[in-house]
Amino acid sequence: MPATPVTSRRQWLLTLLAAAAPWPAARAAAPALPLLGVWNDALDPARYLVSEKYDGVRGVWDGTTLRFRSGRVVPAPAWFTAQLPRVPLDGELWIGRGRFDEVSGVVRKAVPVHAEWRQLRYMIFELPGAPGSFAERAARIEAIVGRSAAPALVAVRQSTLNDHAALRRTLAATIAQGGEGLVLHLASAPASTGRGDTMLKLKPSLDAEATVIGHHAGKGKYEGRLGALELRTPEGRRFLIGSGLSDALRHEPPAIGKVVTYRYRDLTSTGLPRFASFQRVHDAL
Repeated sequence: MPATPVTSRRQWLLTLLAAAAPWPAARAAAPALPLLGVWNDALDPARYLVSEKYDGVRGVWDGTTLRFRSGRVVPAPAWFTAQLPRVPLDGELWIGRGRFDEVSGVVRKAVPVHAEWRQLRYMIFELPGAPGSFAERAARIEAIVGRSAAPALVAVRQSTLNDHAALRRTLAATIAQGGEGLVLHLASAPASTGRGDTMLKLKPSLDAEATVIGHHAGKGKYEGRLGALELRTPEGRRFLIGSGLSDALRHEPPAIGKVVTYRYRDLTSTGLPRFASFQRVHDAL
């Protein structure tokens, strides 16, 4: 019997694969989520509920599946998701203050390590698509968490602050205890998605995300390595950032198209970040 040509064997294999059940998609469409804006002192703190900003990994629970904000399924142990109620939730997978890299490493492992997952808490701050004001939804979150009795499920504590002085004292106390900053939710706001003035962050220094669009060669002590990243903001503004880059990143810089997080003090009159400093590569997960 003559040997089957290579091209025929390949076509035969492709035919078998096509007849089989389709492979699952790597990720679903990214869920529509509320995104953090930036606090402005012209606003009245008394209209907002204030909580700590937990520097964890965003996790969106639709009642059956836990996903990253990219839409990819979180490879969580079955016992972890079995604790979650059958209602949509939005929150942060969190271990503790200053431990973002640790929690990021735990949740990205394709095969979860159960001992590591037992450290995690799911810090709930929103009920996606639920009716009522944010204040009403926050009360509902507390009731849901109270009924579940699941150790991993935590309702983010919301507080009322009457003025800017109280807000600044709370921010200072949070930072002193190792926290990252505060989040202010407009108490009267309905559930929403996208960026607006209903969910705002307040931190000692601001941060944002931008896309890497170029690598600029270094000079002097950085000759032969990366000198600066060229970044593009979601609004299309371009700028260079060289501060905050480690030696490892200067040897192997983030690839073109990667999204990175940077810190800055404020914006120039043209909308560019002032005193920008690289913070980390943003892992879309």
